[in-house]
Amino acid sequence: MKLQFRSHKRSWELIFQVALHAMVFVFYAFDREGWKQETQVKSHEVFFFLNYALTAAIINYVLLPKLLYRKKYLAFSIAILVLLGLVMAIEEGILEQIFFPNTRGTHFPGVFRTLTDLLPTITILTGFKFAWDALTKQRELEELQNLIKESELQFLKSQINPHFLFNNLNNIYALALEKSDKTATVLLKLSGVMRYMLYEAQAKFVPLSREVEQVENFIELSEMQMEERGKLSWSKELASDQYRIAPLILSVFVENAFKHSLASLSEAIDIAISLRLSPEGDLHFSCCNNFGELSNTEDLKGGIGLQNVQKRLELLYPDQHELKINEGAGKYCVDLKLKLSAQS
Repeated sequence: MKLQFRSHKRSWELIFQVALHAMVFVFYAFDREGWKQETQVKSHEVFFFLNYALTAAIINYVLLPKLLYRKKYLAFSIAILVLLGLVMAIEEGILEQIFFPNTRGTHFPGVFRTLTDLLPTITILTGFKFAWDALTKQRELEELQNLIKESELQFLKSQINPHFLFNNLNNIYALALEKSDKTATVLLKLSGVMRYMLYEAQAKFVPLSREVEQVENFIELSEMQMEERGKLSWSKELASDQYRIAPLILSVFVENAFKHSLASLSEAIDIAISLRLSPEGDLHFSCCNNFGELSNTEDLKGGIGLQNVQKRLELLYPDQHELKINEGAGKYCVDLKLKLSAQS
C-alpha cells in the first residue's frame, strides 16, 4: 500500500515536471532568438537549457529536501551560491567556448549579466517544484487530520463495543461475587483503557510508555477472556523512556489479534506479542496469533482499523517505518519497525 501510494504520487510529479520543462524550454528558445525570427531549435539552446535544468534538478531533489526542508538555511544558502558559480563556470568556460568561440566566448560579461540570463529559467523550474511540494504537504496534512479523526472513531467503535465491555463487566461481576482481590485491579485497568482512548489519544503523539501501558492493560483484560483456552506470550525491552509514538498504533494490532483468535478458536489459542526499543529510538513490534478456519481472514487483512493505521504510518512516519503483515497456515503475524523521535 505504501509503495503504491508513493508510486502514484511520483508518477503525477514526473508528468508535471516533463510538461513544465517542455513549456519553459519553448519560452526560453523563443526568448533567445526572438519571436519574429526563425523558430527552429538550435543545438546550443538545448545544451544551455540542459545546464539550467540540471541545476534546477539538483536544487529540487537534493538541496530542498536535504537542507531547506530540514531548516539548514545557512548550508542551503552556501550550496546555492556554490551551485550558481558552477553553472556559470560551465556556461562561460565550456558551452560558450564550444558554440561561440569567436564572439560571446571571447570575453566574460560579468557575474550580474550572466545571472540575469540563467536565474529566470532556474527560478521558474525550482519555484514550481517548491509550490508542488507545498501543495502536496498541505494535502497530506489535511488528509492526516481527517484520517486521525476517522481512525480514532473507528478504533473506539471496535474497542469500546458492547461485546468488549460486557465481557469485562461479566468478569468483574464474577470476581465481585467471589470477593476476589482482583476486582479492584480489573476495574482500574478497564478504566485506564477507556480513559486513554477517550482523552489522551486525542494528541498527535504520546509518550511511548503510555502506549505500552495501554497495550498491557488491554492484554490483561483480554487474557481473562481466554481463561484456560490457550497461552499468551508478552515481552518488552525498552532501552529508553524518552521517545514518543502516535497513539493507538500498536493497540490496533493487539486488539485484532485477540478479537480474531477468541472469536474463531475454542482452545489452543496462541498469541505472541513482543516489543523492543533500542537506545537510538528504533522500535521493533511483533504480534502473531492463530485463528480457526471459520475466522473471516478478509477482515483481518482489510479491516477499517488496519487500513487506517497503515495510512497513518505512511503519513506520520514516511520512510521511517517498515510494516509486514503475513497470513497463512492459520497464523497471522504483524511485524512493525518504527523510527521514533525523542520527546521535546
